[in-house]
Amino acid sequence: MDMQAPAETVLSNARIVLDGEVMTGAVRMQGREIADVSPGAARGEDMGGDLLIPGLIELHTDNLERHIQPRPRVNWPHDAAILAHDGELASVGITTVFDAMRVGSVPSEHGGYEAYARGLASELMQLRAANALKISHFLHLRAEVCSATLADELAQFGPEDRVGIVSLMDHTPGQRQFRDMSKLKAYVQGKRSLTEAQWQEHVANLKALREANGAAHEAATVAAAGRFGAVLASHDDTTEAHVATSAGYGIRLAEFPTTQEAARACKAHGIAVMMGAPNLIRGGSHSGNVAAQALAEADLLDIVSSDYVPSALLTSAFRLARMWDDLPRAIACVTATPAKATGLTDRGRIAPGMKADMVRVTMLGDTPVVRAVWSQGRRVA
Repeated sequence: MDMQAPAETVLSNARIVLDGEVMTGAVRMQGREIADVSPGAARGEDMGGDLLIPGLIELHTDNLERHIQPRPRVNWPHDAAILAHDGELASVGITTVFDAMRVGSVPSEHGGYEAYARGLASELMQLRAANALKISHFLHLRAEVCSATLADELAQFGPEDRVGIVSLMDHTPGQRQFRDMSKLKAYVQGKRSLTEAQWQEHVANLKALREANGAAHEAATVAAAGRFGAVLASHDDTTEAHVATSAGYGIRLAEFPTTQEAARACKAHGIAVMMGAPNLIRGGSHSGNVAAQALAEADLLDIVSSDYVPSALLTSAFRLARMWDDLPRAIACVTATPAKATGLTDRGRIAPGMKADMVRVTMLGDTPVVRAVWSQGRRVA
């Protein structure tokens, strides 16, 4: 695949979404970087008055897992799955992704799951080294403390693996995301077709694993994030006590707090709040937790993630723009703010010296439509 960006590209007659304003003008790219942003007319590729926004930055997506296992117990060839995932993200305007991979497995006859992250990460890095990918990929290790093998799996990764985020997860039944056991039962039995006896065994097994390993796994996760140089995130904080524990670990990013109480506590501790785009678009959480719209209306929402629907990231930004009547602020939730939260100082904004990651968007009523995508100066969609 040709990874070379053109020596120079000028995109003119665009409505450019900048920090705090939308300016009609032109963007000049030289190689992989933005060289100049100027108001008014300029010679170049005519954008026809369409919006030009920074490339979207996705911090938490399960999309790669969906590609490697498109149906329960159906495993897809990994190279093909990674390439399809990469192409799908590029097509919806995502130019940087932190691919979520679970670490921490649960060996069990019923309801268990095996380790996979180390092998999949190596395959992803091999494709990146072969210049086969369209967009920038980092790793997001989802560390499940309620498991049997978390510490051993974390030990298989190092600073060379581009681990950008480690999220501290605890899916012990009866708390956090699945405080409502009926919601958890419906989710697990629908996904795995467990009998009642198998369901009871599954719950008892997970609770026993948390009791035996939880404290040691939390400590191993915090230490691993430091070893990788990665951002440490919390997951499904529900109470002020959860948030206080997160703050004590040095966490500055909260994934999907489940209550407004927890989101407010995050704000008090200087922890950025990230919510899922499907929650925002559907008007509520599929698990019965706090609605992302309620947090946005209360000024408690900082970052949006596509979670399990890649195209939802762009759609959610424009939903927020209508809610807040502020397009630059909404676009920042999927560009500049996630870049800042993960220490990526070279992207997330349209400005000289930044990576030439941009998306051309036109509107079909209230629906944003991607017309073109550039990743580091190359047209990829």
